[in-house]
Amino acid sequence: MPRFDHQAAEVRWQAIWEARESFVARDDSPRPKAYVLEMFPYPSGRVHIGHVRNYTMGDVVARTRRAQGFEVLHPMGWDAFGMPAENAAMERGVDPGSWTRANIEAMRAQLKRLGFALDWSRELATCDPGYYGQEQALFLDMLAAGLVYRRESAVNWDPVDMTVLANEQVIDGRGWRSGALVERRKLNQWFLKITDFADDLLDGLSGLDQWPDKVRLMQENWIGRSTGLRFRFELATDFPTPGPSPEGEGRGFDVFTTRPDTLFGASFAAIAADHPLAQQCARDNPALADFIAQCQAGGTAAADIETQEKLGFDTGLSVIHPLDPGLQLPVFVANFVLMDYGTGALFGCPGHDQRDLDFARKYQLPVLRVVAAEGEEQAPIHNDAYTGPGRMVNSRFLDGMTAEDARAAVIARATSEGWGTSVTQYRLRDWGVSRQRYWGTPIPIIHCDACGVVPVPKADLPVILPEDVSFDVPGNPLERHPTWGQVACPTCGASARRETDTLDTFTNSSWYFIRFASAPLDRPFDPAVAAQWLPVGQYIGGVEHAILHLLYARFWTRALQRIGALDVAEPFSGLFTQGMVTHETYSRPQGEGLPPIWFAPEEVDRRSDGAWLKADGDKVEVGRVIKMSKSKKNVIDPDAILGRYGADAVRWFMLSDSPPERDLAWSESGIDGAWRFVQRVWRLAEEHVATAEGVADGKLDRQVHRAIAAVTSDIDRLQFNKAVARLYELVGALERASPGPSRRAGVVTLIQLVAPMAPHLAEEAWALLEQDGLVCDAAWPVADPALLIDDEVTIAVQVNGKLKGSFTAAKGSEKAVLEADALALPTVQRSLDGASPRKIIVVPDRLVNIVA
Repeated sequence: MPRFDHQAAEVRWQAIWEARESFVARDDSPRPKAYVLEMFPYPSGRVHIGHVRNYTMGDVVARTRRAQGFEVLHPMGWDAFGMPAENAAMERGVDPGSWTRANIEAMRAQLKRLGFALDWSRELATCDPGYYGQEQALFLDMLAAGLVYRRESAVNWDPVDMTVLANEQVIDGRGWRSGALVERRKLNQWFLKITDFADDLLDGLSGLDQWPDKVRLMQENWIGRSTGLRFRFELATDFPTPGPSPEGEGRGFDVFTTRPDTLFGASFAAIAADHPLAQQCARDNPALADFIAQCQAGGTAAADIETQEKLGFDTGLSVIHPLDPGLQLPVFVANFVLMDYGTGALFGCPGHDQRDLDFARKYQLPVLRVVAAEGEEQAPIHNDAYTGPGRMVNSRFLDGMTAEDARAAVIARATSEGWGTSVTQYRLRDWGVSRQRYWGTPIPIIHCDACGVVPVPKADLPVILPEDVSFDVPGNPLERHPTWGQVACPTCGASARRETDTLDTFTNSSWYFIRFASAPLDRPFDPAVAAQWLPVGQYIGGVEHAILHLLYARFWTRALQRIGALDVAEPFSGLFTQGMVTHETYSRPQGEGLPPIWFAPEEVDRRSDGAWLKADGDKVEVGRVIKMSKSKKNVIDPDAILGRYGADAVRWFMLSDSPPERDLAWSESGIDGAWRFVQRVWRLAEEHVATAEGVADGKLDRQVHRAIAAVTSDIDRLQFNKAVARLYELVGALERASPGPSRRAGVVTLIQLVAPMAPHLAEEAWALLEQDGLVCDAAWPVADPALLIDDEVTIAVQVNGKLKGSFTAAKGSEKAVLEADALALPTVQRSLDGASPRKIIVVPDRLVNIVA
């Protein structure tokens, strides 16, 4: 029988879908609306298999919703700004814009080849002035509303990429792209006031019941709301060593702590290198100035500061313990304290904080236990700080209290005595959006010597990036452009300068889903039209975006709501984070101290007993199954796979072999199996055309309708692999069934259920079966409730307690009927060998046990 010709079918049906505008979303449609969106890709030039898995999942949801009667918005665009384009410009001597647009063309063609039901009429690229000009307008609206400000700030500076990095972009003290050791610098930066929304962002998580728990927890921890005590350390009048005379009101500094219960365990105070007191002490202390410079050479990412060696410099100052005026604590400048976190100062309690304990051991400071579990009251602290529950010890009036009660008691005393107060603080910091790069949204600001900071008039937007830039010199080429930065002040007309920083590319992805929903030419979006589609009903993407992108998008939507631009708070009501696609690696060692040579899967002949390089026939090492990576070359080229197996087989494999939230290991046997399934479905369609009339099959009808109910439920719950398993079962049942109307109807239903996953196969089979219209326009099948009632049961049959077979019977069958059917089984007759049974035990609807 002829095989399914995937190449001809893909070309034919993709052309028909495009000509009929099958997947164009209509704003004025009376149907209920559904918005399905996968996180849009960076246009690197090639679609990888990870993309294919992500977009296939979204496509199944979109196609199913459409069949269920929804008007579906399922768009695609490109997160097109960012450093890779600039790096490519420097490495290849090409224009970032041309490089990006060429990549978009290539990737668009690859995505279309996969047959995704995308509304390409809404395609956008964030590097298009029509998009980023509207982003500039929104930035100015937020500036006018007081949600944007500029200040000097300590930043993470990448000396290779020559730009500021967010804390989240610093990995193990290095830039996330360049790998260079990050430095700390002070620069004037533009900030968005995300902290104004901290409580709202945190409280809103409770309503996101269609989000993964792990993502909500990650955001909760990142926002980091905590209630504690803010109090003031007063400097002692007598200094243990000569030093500068401290200045400032009250001769002290503020500290915030979430553990005021441990104050009696304090053995030192520490301040940040940028703290005003540290700067003052360093004026006449060259050694301290050198230490401060050393601290500032590192980045500002909290995760890296926590893991680095804890270093301090004794200022010679001391502070008075607020609960014991007779006790003084030494003041250190410490590399693990940052001005941007809390108050830039803390007290160290070594017994109950590992960082403080490490510091205390290094500088020979006292370590005192003040919280103890039962029976541990006198136990000393050795190498591990105690962070568990317990009652207070060595804490005077707090002794015997629980830690929770002690916190309340200390806060109450501080408040009544006037040296402290209860406050709520957050780990979250305002979003620094300035980047010293060319390929990004220009910040629409003009600097005038007379007028100061002046917004670009909206009539002059967009501020378009110049194309005649040079990357011969490191740094931001906008600063060196001979004319672009020169402009007249909109207020006074004098010569002024454009802002040369561009916006963090995460701003581009913080509102693109709104622009997909509404994209008028004269404004960022129409709020009424956008509100028809928002929030996104199903958003799909990697968990690596749980903090940065998703938190920023939630903030951006709330900011637009606050300024009256949009009446939506949460951008994504449903979120799914898919697993990665993985593959084993192939390599050869180069020698001691040298990295291995990696080989791509297509370069390797993989056999059951190992792997050999095709080029020379010599063996290569087979490594672990890991995330596909260009550096390890363990990537699969979708084009080659599509050419051999077809889009439907690739899509089917992406859905079938693993739960969608888990990683999927790519395998040749897996894609072969998917291809074989496609052929099985096609053969059923071919056979159906020539099927003669027969009699109805009630059992098959029930199997078909159970499949409808199960597949519908599985897709609704995004359990695609379970839906695939149900369809395998249905295909098997149809293959075994006799010709007739039940089988005919079952094959038609199978094609409809398969259509979201293998759309080209489904359209081809739908046409072959002479069904009306396109299968993508057909209504989703609905299960008949009467056929879902299980009126048959499987009866197990035992002889002398050993299983000999089973048979199907009507539920509630009489005992005599079950006995007769059991005795008629050939395996039972062989076991009895002509003898009559001594006894027959019947468990209704379950078991017949024959005692011989």
